[in-house]
Formats: sequence, structure tokens, C-alpha cells
Amino acid sequence: MSERRRPRLGLALGSGSARGWAHIGVIRALESAGLRPDIVAGTSIGALVGAAYAAGELDRLERWVLELGVVDVIGFMDPSLGGGAFKGDRLIEFFRLNALDRPIETLPLAFGAVATSLNTGAEVWLRSGSMLAAVRASIALPGIFTPVRHEGAFLVDGGLVNPVPVSLARAMGADVVIAVDLGSDILGRRFRTGKRAATPASGVQKWIQDLRESLGAPADGAPAEETATPSLPDVLSACMDIVQVRIARSRMAGEPPELVVAPRLARLRLFDFHRAQEAIEEGRRAVERVAHNLSELDGS
Repeated sequence: MSERRRPRLGLALGSGSARGWAHIGVIRALESAGLRPDIVAGTSIGALVGAAYAAGELDRLERWVLELGVVDVIGFMDPSLGGGAFKGDRLIEFFRLNALDRPIETLPLAFGAVATSLNTGAEVWLRSGSMLAAVRASIALPGIFTPVRHEGAFLVDGGLVNPVPVSLARAMGADVVIAVDLGSDILGRRFRTGKRAATPASGVQKWIQDLRESLGAPADGAPAEETATPSLPDVLSACMDIVQVRIARSRMAGEPPELVVAPRLARLRLFDFHRAQEAIEEGRRAVERVAHNLSELDGS
């Protein structure tokens, strides 16, 4: 009688901007539980963390993100005159210099990233060629980062079509999929009541504060009035949240993973990349909340 094959475990890492550092905590917690994925599929920030993991560079990425400050975040913003507020080249060049780029086909773990074609609206799976080029396309959030030209088309953030890429993990051969959904608690976050303590702002902090406000975040110390008329950035950002959450729920209903891990990080804003410690810790906690289901995934 032939020996039973162990199911191939796939990890689908979802989009979510700064909330995506939670993926690091999720991966650490899964490995502590004895679960190491064979396949990693990522969308947007999930593609960035997933690529680092598949390349064996997660330790280096974690050290770097834990050292990020507000000034560092600003330093990676290279203004663009068209297609998006920032080009994104400075960020990718940093990774190119600090983590060896390599063909996706040669990575120790099977890896794929999701992007969206601006030309056709189609979902694009990036499973070959430069690892960093795939990441750059997958993180090209419309209006924030400029699109990426790829095989005659312009690619933008994969979260527009597949925020939690369970389908890609399945297509890559996963028998069992763990999905990490970073949007489970974000709906309505911009309109929740409550005050944040006011803090003095330096020149740099004031710049970031103004940027946050322009993207829909209330000013530090300002109440999020439930009865106030929302601003245009509030409306646009909330609409993007609604679209991505509804797409993710619809896709996962039709392509259900075996397990969903859902970090609760609605308090983090678009550019809160300097808050990696709390995101990583919440990623670990999210796995702990579903730990009773983990033993069913290893096929033993």
C-alpha cells in the first residue's frame, strides 16, 4: 500500500497596506505550531511579505520593519507627476539593494503574486520572472503608486480583483489553504466615534498628519464625529474599503479556504508602516484565536 501523501499547505496573504505587517506575526505563529506552508500566494502587501518569506528573507524583513520610523516612511515616498502620488521606485530599490532579487521560479517556496490589468480589468497572476518586479506591480495602489508596465499592459494593485488570493494558492497546487484576511474589521472605521489623545507634532509629524488627513484619517486629537458630514477623502477611502471587503467575502465564499486568520487592525491607517510591532503581535494573536483548528490542517 502506498504511503499517504501529506497535503500541500498554501498560505494566501491578503492586501491591507500597513496592516500587512501582521502577516509576519501570522507566519511566525504558524511555524511555532508546526505548520510551514509549501505555497505562498500574496496580494499587495501580502505579496511583499510573501516574497520575503518564500525567498528565505523574512528575518531580515522583520528586523527592518521593526526599526521603521515616521521619517523612514517619508523617505520612501518619491513624488510622481502622473499615474499616482508616488513612483514606488525608491522602496523597490531599497529592497533590491538589501535583499537579493531572484527569479520567482528559483525561490525555495512556490510563490505567486496578484496584480490587476488597468487595460482589461483582468486578474493577473505573476509566477515567473523578477520577484521584486512582481511585488512592485502587486502593491501599485491606484492613486498612490504609479502603475507598472508589464507585457504591453499597465498593472496595479491586485486587491482590486482578489484581495485574499485563495484561488491562486489552489491553482499553484495547494490542497489546504490558510487565508489571512486583513479587512475583517475595517468597514466603517472612519466613522466610528471616539477621541484620540492630542500630541504635539514636530515638522515631520505634522507632514504625516496632513497626509493622513488627505487620505481620510481624522487629525490627531480630533473626534470622529458620527453625525458630521464625511469629507471627500473619507468617502473615497470608505468606498474602497467596502469594495475590497465585499470582493474578498464573495471570492472566499466561492473559493473557501480551510481556515481564515483575521487580524484586527482597523486602528492602523494607510501609511502607519512604522507601527509594525503592534501589527506583528496582532498577527500572532489572530492565529492563537483559531489555534484549536490548526491540528486538522496537517493531514496527520
